[in-house]
Amino acid sequence: MGLLMADGDEHYMRQALREAELAFAADEVPIGAVVVCRDRIIARAHNLTERLNDVTAHAEMQALTAAAEHLGGKYLHECTLYVTLEPCVMCAGALHWSHLGRLVFGAFDEKAGYRRIGGSLLHPRTEVTGGILEPACADLVRAFFRKKRAL
Repeated sequence: MGLLMADGDEHYMRQALREAELAFAADEVPIGAVVVCRDRIIARAHNLTERLNDVTAHAEMQALTAAAEHLGGKYLHECTLYVTLEPCVMCAGALHWSHLGRLVFGAFDEKAGYRRIGGSLLHPRTEVTGGILEPACADLVRAFFRKKRAL
């Protein structure tokens, strides 16, 4: 019911990757996100923590805010969030409160991803798919930190 399944996941993850590339170009940690509702992208976002000097300005948080504004309500039951990296604990909590219908992420984050403390942070009805375009998503993050270490 309005949620996308695996056949469209790569297409929308590529859109999230485009957002991540914008973050990379802006010297932000390259995480991108899109929110899809009824087969349409209703929000696009990427990390803005450096630009806004705000530790909470993660791609997911920006995308949730934009999607809620677009829909005129805070609940995203019929929406899918595509994000290039597994959400952190903070973002997973926000996803819980948004009642997100589905979460699709690219690369797994063993150090800071929400799964490291258990998957129950998300709303019980949120469906989760991980690993979509994982190599491309992970490579972009690795390239960013390689560049940072070289400076």
